[in-house]
This record gives sequence, C-alpha cells and structure tokens, in this order.
Amino acid sequence: MTTQTPTASKTIMSRLPLNWLGVAPFALFVTLFLFLPTMNIVIGAFQNPAGEFTLANIQGLNTPSIISAYWISIKISLASALLGCLVGFSVAAAVTLGGLPKWIRSPLLTFSGVASNFAGVPLAFAFLATLGPIGLVTVFLRTQIGIDLRSLGFNLLSFWGLTVTYLFFQIPLMILIITPALDGLKREWREAASILGASGFQYWRLVAFPILFPSLLGTLALLFANSFGAVATAIALTGSSLNIVPILLFAQIRGDVLGDPHLGYALAFGMIVVTGIANTIYIWLRARSERWLK
Repeated sequence: MTTQTPTASKTIMSRLPLNWLGVAPFALFVTLFLFLPTMNIVIGAFQNPAGEFTLANIQGLNTPSIISAYWISIKISLASALLGCLVGFSVAAAVTLGGLPKWIRSPLLTFSGVASNFAGVPLAFAFLATLGPIGLVTVFLRTQIGIDLRSLGFNLLSFWGLTVTYLFFQIPLMILIITPALDGLKREWREAASILGASGFQYWRLVAFPILFPSLLGTLALLFANSFGAVATAIALTGSSLNIVPILLFAQIRGDVLGDPHLGYALAFGMIVVTGIANTIYIWLRARSERWLK
C-alpha cells in the first residue's frame, strides 16, 4: 500500500487550479454570451413591462400572424435540411466511398469548414449579386440562354429563394458531420455482404443505411435547428418581405410600430424550445450511431 507524501499532495492540488485555468476563457465566454442571454430571454418571456410575472406573452404567440411565421420558418428549415442532407450525403459518399481522387477530400473538407460558417450579410449580398433580379447568373441566363428565372417563378426574396440561400451553409455542414460516419463503415461489412451474395444495393439497404440511419436523422435535426435559428441572413436578404420568426422577432425587439419587446422575448423563447428539441434529438441519435460505428 502506497501513501502520498504531503509534498506530493500539495503538488497535485496546485496543478488542478492551473489545469482549470485553461478552460476558464471558454467557461466565461459561454456564461456571458450563451447562458446569461438565454436566461434573460426566458425570464423576459414571462414578465410584463413592470417586471411582474405573466403568461400573456406566451398567450400572445397564439395569433394567426405569429403561427403563420412559425409555420413558414419550420417549412423553410425542413426543406433546407432535407435538401442539405440529400446533396451533402451524396457529395460525402462520392468522396469517401466513391472512386474520386483522394486529393479532392482535403480541399472539400476545408471549404466545407469555411462555408458552413459563412452566413449573415456577406452571404445575403453574395446571393443577391449572383441570383438577384440583376444578379450575374440571372442576367447571363436571360441574355445569353433565354431563360428568365423571374418568369419561371423563381424569386430570391421568397420561400425557395431563402431555402436555396440556406443550402450554401447547410450542405457543407452535412458533409462535415456525415463524413466521419461514412469513414466508420468497416470494409469487412462490405466484404461479408459480397461473400454472402448481396449486391451493392442490398448492402446499402440492409447494412449501411440501417447503421447510418441514426446519424442521418440526427444530422437532419441539427440542420433543421441550424436553419431555424438563422437570423442575420434572413433579415439581410428578405428584409420584411417574408413573414418568418427571425424577422418578426427582429421587428418586435427593435421597436417598430406596435413593437413589444416582451412579445419578442416570447418569440425567442419559442425558437429556443424548437431548436432545443431538434438538438436533443441530434445528440441522442448521434450517441446511438456512435455505438454502432465503434
């Protein structure tokens, strides 16, 4: 049996605070810019201007315009998440499991890391300059090929316009998340399926997709939350022309005509609930997938 000397105990105790100092900036950042603002929103959603407890703000969400805004936001988030999952999975599978040159993978993942965080005013400006009414691609298609996107019903300041814009960061995020899951598919599983006479389609339907399914659903939930919480891009791109929750929230907090900051807190609280549920689903499904891929 060994015993620690007083000197060794003091050394261990002195190291622990120093080790914790490494995560102190992160803890401070999370507290100041995530935890405290979130708690302020939650508390403000249940207060009136006098600071008294009330449920009127939550009840105020049950109005046709706000319900419509939530519904449109959910549809945009779901559409961009589904398309982002489909395209992102196809790209990641082609690079990871397909026959593409290996040198493509590193630049693709690097670009995905940058593009998944590219949002807000720069992204809105980029799409307006590209697919806007006088954007580069819009003018080129109309003058050189004879295709008028406006006559075909495409408008960047609309449901599908915002959805296409969101895909710029949704697809790269899907690539970043699903690539490790695809790397986790063991070669032995494919070889065993081939030995047993399974075709490539049967392998994907009976082996690969059931294993990847929790990761796919989890990533879908994460992309949904990522799109639902996007504020700056929607405001910079569409202004007030599209009735979605982030724009309605911005109008309430900014104090437009009939603006009500506490109703804005309630709107933000509803967004926290929706994104919280989506992120909880993602974490749960991701844990289930990691158990299969270990």
